[in-house]
Amino acid sequence: MTTEPSTTPTGLTRRRALCGLVVALAAPAALAACSSGSEAPASSGGAGGGSAGTTTAAPAGGTPVSRIPVGGGVVVDGPNGPVVLTQPQAGVIKAFDAACPHQGTTVDPPEGGTITCPNHGSQFDATSGALMKGPAESGLTPVATTVANGQVQFV
Repeated sequence: MTTEPSTTPTGLTRRRALCGLVVALAAPAALAACSSGSEAPASSGGAGGGSAGTTTAAPAGGTPVSRIPVGGGVVVDGPNGPVVLTQPQAGVIKAFDAACPHQGTTVDPPEGGTITCPNHGSQFDATSGALMKGPAESGLTPVATTVANGQVQFV
């Protein structure tokens, strides 16, 4: 006999509601207990387990361009969730919603011009956000930014 997960009045499962509370309380070690095979992880530690795939808060004044490696990028907290900022060539900044369109997992920062989702391996072009390899069926959504005084600002 299979039972449906208990849900809150808003339709969230208890597990998802509790995971949201855990995230809000910033207890990263407890996040592993919140994952299930059918839900996307709240954030990614990257394939190597290091900090490459972690999302960091953007400084109050914006993200310094100097913090975004040329030919690479970083994942930062944006106004509506994680954003991947890339710098495909010096002085050219691109920004994309970091949620993979497949299941919403936060993508890793780009390596070798490719942004990869650690969940199922979807790949996106770091310059355009275009889909390069599925299972995602679309590319990453661009996020509007501007650069002022060496800082990337969300518009």
